[in-house]
Amino acid sequence: MNVVLAVKQYISKMIEDSGPGMKVLLMDKETTGIVSMVYTQSEILQKEVYLFERIDSPNRETMKHLKAICFLRPTKENVDYLIQELRRPKYSIYFIYFSNVISKSDVKSLAEADEQEVVAEVQEFYGDYIAVNPHLFSLNILGCCQGRNWDPAQLSRTTQGLTALLLSLKKCPMIRYQLSSEAAKRLAECVKQVITKEYELFEFRRTEVPPLLLILDRCDDAITPLLNQWTYQAMVHELLGINNNRIDLSRVPGISKDLREVVLSAENDEFYANNMYLNFAEIGSNIKNLMEDFQKKKPKEQQKLESIADMKAFVENYPQFKKMSGTVSKHVTVVGELSRLVGERNLLEVSEVEQELACQNDHSSALQNVKRLLQNPKVTECDAARLVMLYALHYERHSSNSLPGLMMDLRNRGVSEKYRKLVSAVVEYGGKRVRGSDLFSPKDAVAITKQFLKGLKGIENVYTQHQPFLHETLDHLIKGKLKESLYPYLGPSTLRDRPQDIIVFVIGGATYEEALTVYNLNRSTPGVRIVLGGTTVHNTKSFLEEVLSSGLHSRSKESAHVTSRSASRR
Repeated sequence: MNVVLAVKQYISKMIEDSGPGMKVLLMDKETTGIVSMVYTQSEILQKEVYLFERIDSPNRETMKHLKAICFLRPTKENVDYLIQELRRPKYSIYFIYFSNVISKSDVKSLAEADEQEVVAEVQEFYGDYIAVNPHLFSLNILGCCQGRNWDPAQLSRTTQGLTALLLSLKKCPMIRYQLSSEAAKRLAECVKQVITKEYELFEFRRTEVPPLLLILDRCDDAITPLLNQWTYQAMVHELLGINNNRIDLSRVPGISKDLREVVLSAENDEFYANNMYLNFAEIGSNIKNLMEDFQKKKPKEQQKLESIADMKAFVENYPQFKKMSGTVSKHVTVVGELSRLVGERNLLEVSEVEQELACQNDHSSALQNVKRLLQNPKVTECDAARLVMLYALHYERHSSNSLPGLMMDLRNRGVSEKYRKLVSAVVEYGGKRVRGSDLFSPKDAVAITKQFLKGLKGIENVYTQHQPFLHETLDHLIKGKLKESLYPYLGPSTLRDRPQDIIVFVIGGATYEEALTVYNLNRSTPGVRIVLGGTTVHNTKSFLEEVLSSGLHSRSKESAHVTSRSASRR
């Protein structure tokens, strides 16, 4: 189950099926992102695709010597653009691929518009999601819910994305969902409806143990997206932001023009592929090795190119050298900037207290540490607010809860009202009343012993002691111990055996820390394959935007009667 490979194979097939000759790839805003995640422009150029165009760009030239490969989402807007295109075709022949199920009436409209008979074929290729890592996908949707319920347009897009994922991996799963979330149940029902309606598409060879789709809600763990990260990919997203593999470095002091935006893709960057899950300390020494390696291979300035053979060797090695030079300067810049931010924002100290808030249960020590950091001028307002959010989530019902005092400290520090309001919004979004799970206290004797032993041993790395709640959920699921009372099956049938192929989807967004958990579980559990997806992939900034857009913060004290009613329904 490799989502990058699945999308890649679709795109290769489209290009192959159009036969030899020069081609243009015609895409929309979303499919442009989908393609760019799995192929570089130079890789596609090698397949005779010489032009990349957007279907919605108004001034495209007519080029009758080109074949057009259209890869589009099956939206009304795109169908209208295609109808206009086919009435006045700009290219010699059209191969049309929709990224999801297209209605018969839309196909009929296209056929009627194709008076000049330029359409060679119309097909459905289900690459309707962003393949981030082989085991991680996203739909790039920020703000999927209004209150606790779906925004209808986003529910429809998420259903399409999730069913396309299942079709691309050739899985017809049994579905389980988080009972405490109305949104999870709703999505489970919508996916099931599509599977029932399009049953012919979902007729795959039956496996001994059916695959499982588990639908979760971000509300159940609001801690994970609030923590600073220390593994490479997660840290880059947290401190710099990754958008479709692109990182904006334009704000880096003294940045050179060609490094203002860089691409980090494990598909074609060996250093990144080998280091994306390693800790920051290890990355530092690996960067040093990369530099030394580069210095050795660098063509000597004084190297005399006397013979033709010398020149030939230089020219042959030059592209590799140039590529390596690009890789080195890119990673040195990125790691250098991460390092600068860690120092400037005092993140080692901040992160240590975050981890204490997420993993330990010592209230007075946590409170003292938060108060101490709130006095530190190096701590940014975002980091100050997130410490208070973590405190508010963990000690929400503690007898000595000191949240009002901390809110006062934020105010005195001059933290903006936006961040202060977000503290209560985050508790409203993912507080105890909402969670179906118990995030903080170990539940049984085994877990308590484990925590005790962990405390005795001392933690190998104080900055990475936190395990996302997803780890425990998946661990129970793999062992066949995930409670049906909390995660029921949709429909009457249940799974007798332990699941082998698991697709987990998080409404409200997954995180790179959870992706790392899945990566490690895939490596350590033979026979189990897990893919993780989310409406988006969050860092703290985007998670707080998600909380804001849900509108929960505005339903504070005045709506207490409404909230208590919904609480009883849970």
